[in-house]
Amino acid sequence: MGQTFVQFKLASLSSSVQRVQAADMANPAPRPVLQIGIVKQVLSGDSVIIREQPRNGPPPEKQICLSNITAPKLARRALPSAENSVPTKDEPYAWQAREMLRNKLVGKTVCYTIEYTVPGSGRAYGCIYIGRDTTGENVTEALVLEGLVEVRRGGIKPSDDQSRLCDLEDAAKAAGKGKWAKEQAADAVREISWTVENPRHLVDSLHQKPVDAVVEHVRDGCTLRAFLLPSFQYVTVMLSGIKCPMFKREGETEVPEPFADQAKFFTETRLLQREVKIILEGVSNQNFLGTILHPLNNTNIGECMLRDGFARCVDWSMGVVTSGADKLRAAEKVAKEKRLRLWKDYTPSTTTVDIGEKNFGGKVVEVVNADALVVKLDNGTFKKITLSSIRPPRLPAPTEDAPKDRRIRPLYDIPYMFEAREYLRKKLIGKRINVSVDYIKAASDGYPEKTCATVTIGQVNVAEALVSKGLCTVLRYRQDDDQRSAHYDELLAAETRAIKNVKGLHSKKEQPLHRVADLSGDSAKAKQFLPFLQRAGRTEAVVEFVASGSRLRLFLPKDTCLITFLLAGISCPRMARTGPGGPTQGEPYGDEALQYTKEMCLQREIEVEVESMDKGGNFIGWLFVDGVNLSVSLVEQGLSKMHFTAERSNYARHISEAESAAKSNKLKVWEGFVEQVETIQVEETERKTKYVKILVTEVGQELDFFAQYVESGPKFEQLMTQLRAELEASPPLPGSYTPQAGKLCAAKFDMDGQWYRAKVERVTSREKVTVLFIDFGNRELVPSTSLATLPPSYHTQTPQAQKYHLACVQLPKDEENRQDAIEAVQVSIMNNTYLANVEYRNGALEYVTLLTPEKKDDVAEGLLRDGLILAEKRREKRLAKLVTEYAKAQEAARKDHKNLWRYGDITEDDAKEFGFSG
Repeated sequence: MGQTFVQFKLASLSSSVQRVQAADMANPAPRPVLQIGIVKQVLSGDSVIIREQPRNGPPPEKQICLSNITAPKLARRALPSAENSVPTKDEPYAWQAREMLRNKLVGKTVCYTIEYTVPGSGRAYGCIYIGRDTTGENVTEALVLEGLVEVRRGGIKPSDDQSRLCDLEDAAKAAGKGKWAKEQAADAVREISWTVENPRHLVDSLHQKPVDAVVEHVRDGCTLRAFLLPSFQYVTVMLSGIKCPMFKREGETEVPEPFADQAKFFTETRLLQREVKIILEGVSNQNFLGTILHPLNNTNIGECMLRDGFARCVDWSMGVVTSGADKLRAAEKVAKEKRLRLWKDYTPSTTTVDIGEKNFGGKVVEVVNADALVVKLDNGTFKKITLSSIRPPRLPAPTEDAPKDRRIRPLYDIPYMFEAREYLRKKLIGKRINVSVDYIKAASDGYPEKTCATVTIGQVNVAEALVSKGLCTVLRYRQDDDQRSAHYDELLAAETRAIKNVKGLHSKKEQPLHRVADLSGDSAKAKQFLPFLQRAGRTEAVVEFVASGSRLRLFLPKDTCLITFLLAGISCPRMARTGPGGPTQGEPYGDEALQYTKEMCLQREIEVEVESMDKGGNFIGWLFVDGVNLSVSLVEQGLSKMHFTAERSNYARHISEAESAAKSNKLKVWEGFVEQVETIQVEETERKTKYVKILVTEVGQELDFFAQYVESGPKFEQLMTQLRAELEASPPLPGSYTPQAGKLCAAKFDMDGQWYRAKVERVTSREKVTVLFIDFGNRELVPSTSLATLPPSYHTQTPQAQKYHLACVQLPKDEENRQDAIEAVQVSIMNNTYLANVEYRNGALEYVTLLTPEKKDDVAEGLLRDGLILAEKRREKRLAKLVTEYAKAQEAARKDHKNLWRYGDITEDDAKEFGFSG
């Protein structure tokens, strides 16, 4: 029974085959049409994508599978969007089959026939020949002969082509080729790394050397995926320094930006599945930044895209380009000039300010924070230069617990501002630099016009050096903004290095803090600091600011403090300035002295010797620049005069000689100097007497006193009567006047309740104010409610009380004796009338002798005879007689043991054996 069924089935099959053959002979199949195209991509060992020859528009593409064969499957990576997707491995010889086709076909012109199309999927199967006709190599046969694919041997009617493939496969098996070898080759299956765990480490390990690779996919014109060879690391590479139009996703579709398709086509036709050289240069997230060298001419593909207008330069990745960013900029410039594609509407940005001289040199005299310099040009003028395309450190955002009323000092409070300024100061101050102007930034938003330039010293770009140390950052510009540094790409590369090396502003460490104490104007702190500076001798400092020829602001690095410093031993011309009373006119050569001191020592490292301090907390002493005494140098240049206080210093001879030289050459302040003749000097040796009648109104603590001229008394009384009448006619509202230090006002004296003219010296509190009654010389602490606005007509009247000092006498050093002397002087002369004669002056203070009006008794001589004060030894010849008389009076008191001398000679301890040196 079973045998009969088998025979029937075979007979039935045989008859069916005969009917098919008869039908084929009666109706032969149409011959396949021969088509021509260019191979775009090889998908596997038996599948390719061919671009047909276009007629209109972009060329159509078609996937062709080789018929009658089966190729090993290539490895696939896990799909990120698919859940539970896992990567697969190569089947043996899958990569070799794919590579054989890639090397033979990609980019080549081929002819092909489509034998049949699978219904449903539409997949086309056929045969491919290299060249334009079927005389070329049959790629299917080549694959079978190398043993890289397997022939499908099924079917009812094997064709002649299939029979030939079977014969070729048998030959490959006999030869042991490919997958038919007895032992599988070591490289038959690849070890693929689909992801790179540490992209930065890979970039650093390659040291920017070109790596062989095969481009597998082009996402857009400047982004592609490739296998690095021979490691088979799968990387996504974005071309460094450029950006092409992208494809934006809107819903389920991708919408190309203008020229996005053309840019992608440009890259695909040149790189897809080509063997290239890739230079990995940086990392952006998990993607790589790199340069791809074209396989034919070894040129940068990015440069080609820029030149044809398919891409534009981008600053954010330009810093990592190793093959020359200037070439990319030049290629982009060509496209801009030709208005190609992306640049069809390009309009160059032009500066509205004339640059003038573009290249010049000069000497740096000042560093302004961290991005600007003041340069003295060869013609003697000064110009401020801002470094192009860099941004100095900025103040971080304030925290919630930060005090809101805190005064910000940018140099010390902004992190890395001090380090940046110090780097420029040490490298540039006093040095000659070369300046190349890049652009002029016009004035805007209240900021003045800026000359932005590239500054070099030697072969070093100063801005690049700052950025590479992490002390500044690079400005980012709009794509169409051409006003930037000529070395902008070098700046970007320097910033990239600084970020990579975690330097300066890019450091993860705690930001540096500079706690600098400012002693300027704080007399209490300065007084505590004075002994340390006096004992230290010469102290190193940096000149931070020059206010005038003899007034400077210094930073002491060792003590981290700021002080105001006045040059000793000289009298420098005053500068014009605006004070509480309005602007005051400067003296001749005040500005020249300021400029000379600036050029001599501004922002330079100097040494100072502190001698003393004034009442305002300013230190007084000597300043040395490279061993040169600035006081002597100013006098030598005719920009200052010798002050009498210099006579007691160690530098008196140097200053005197410098002044003599300046006088003889009639320099600056001495230009109108006329040498005094002998006759005048003879007259100066004689004491002159011109007594005026005064009334002593106030006595001080140093043998000084205030007095009024008796002859001006009636006029003064009339002035006071008029002032009081005005204030009584329009009484001021108590508390309506706001006192300000240094301002004149009307003040009510507590003892008599009358109004007087006064000057506010210090506002102690809201209720109490210290004032000086300018017509009497006494100081009082008065309530603020006892002050009123002084009518303007009383501001111009000269103060009635003038300050004097007793001449040729001095107070004893002992505190008890000193106080007794002061009280005796107050009792003797207070509110009394005397005849006063000016004997000599010390600055503006006049030193006088006082005589009683009736008997012409000398007041000072009487105090000396009573042993209350001491005679002063002076060397002026014209005072010799007066000094002698005072000495005799003192000697008489000593012999009679009066007051100071009651216990003996108080000058005995001044002998040399007790350490006194006169």
